[in-house]
Amino acid sequence: MEKSAAARSAEEGNGRREGNILEVVNLKTYFFVEEGDVKAVDGVSFHLRHGETLCIVGESGSGKSVTSLSIMRLVGKPGQILDGEIWFDGENLLELPEGEMVRIRGNRISMIFQQPQSSLNPVFKIGDQIAEVLDIHRSLGREEGRQRAISLLSLVGIPEAARRAEQYPHEMSGGMAQRVMIAMALACLPELLIADEPTTALDVTIQAQILDLMRELREKMEVAIILITHDMGVVAEMADRVMVMYAGRVQEQAPVRKLFDDPFHPYTVGLLGSIPRLGEVVEELAVIPGSPSQPLNLPPGCRFAPRCRARVVNELSICTEEEPDLLQITEDRAVRCWLYHPDYRPDGEIDLGYNIPIEELT
Repeated sequence: MEKSAAARSAEEGNGRREGNILEVVNLKTYFFVEEGDVKAVDGVSFHLRHGETLCIVGESGSGKSVTSLSIMRLVGKPGQILDGEIWFDGENLLELPEGEMVRIRGNRISMIFQQPQSSLNPVFKIGDQIAEVLDIHRSLGREEGRQRAISLLSLVGIPEAARRAEQYPHEMSGGMAQRVMIAMALACLPELLIADEPTTALDVTIQAQILDLMRELREKMEVAIILITHDMGVVAEMADRVMVMYAGRVQEQAPVRKLFDDPFHPYTVGLLGSIPRLGEVVEELAVIPGSPSQPLNLPPGCRFAPRCRARVVNELSICTEEEPDLLQITEDRAVRCWLYHPDYRPDGEIDLGYNIPIEELT
């Protein structure tokens, strides 16, 4: 089926528009293993404005982290960026020589990794590791770099920063180590900060503190943030816009309030339905039936079709035959679902099928 203009617009991105700090166009990152080709990121397009927070959400294996590593050009073998464009401040990062990318990575674009304890070097002191970043990108001397490191540790809320700068990573708690990672990421005053599950494995109190810190830093430093998470509660608290991914594809894009008030994609509805709510008494939480699609054995048609109640209730056979395009529904909303295609959209209100029992999903 020939793609509509709206579908092409949604999948190819919006062009390099003024006000966008980052534009990703048709990004494809595959992993080539003995069993076959893993399409971890398969034609992903999106943009990010200056000072904006974009949350990328989805289950494990949806392609969120590989998308962020692709932006940083840190995809290791057997992974390979096959196609696409990543525009940052007028430069296509995929066309830059590695020396030029080193100039940007950790300087203008920084990343907070998922496991802080494994991302810090265990044999160097905290202050020295932060000072090294400043030495590489700002050519600060040892003492000046150390003083700047102490200031950064204070900025992210670490008490007794001078003493902590002399400690090693194993002497830090998980929350403190994550604060160190944030301090290191902010050392060179980046324009773009990528945070990959920054609150994973932290208790809820520390999670709240880290999110408050990131929000405060965004307001003070006007840094644009890509926040990767599977926690819809974090999305509600932090995001300006949301991109929902599943099996390497973008399934929905929307401003955060519109996404929560009126989700379009059945997968998004399932994610939102799994959130426990205060004041509600339920015997069990709603679940998305089945398991995420296996990247080495993707189903025909829509990649979410085997788990989709909306496919059943609307009796759409095309869902298992042909994959839908990412359709631009409004200026700020896009969705990859046959229910919104002009040829298949039902009359009246769209039934996303979340009142039918799991047992009827076959």
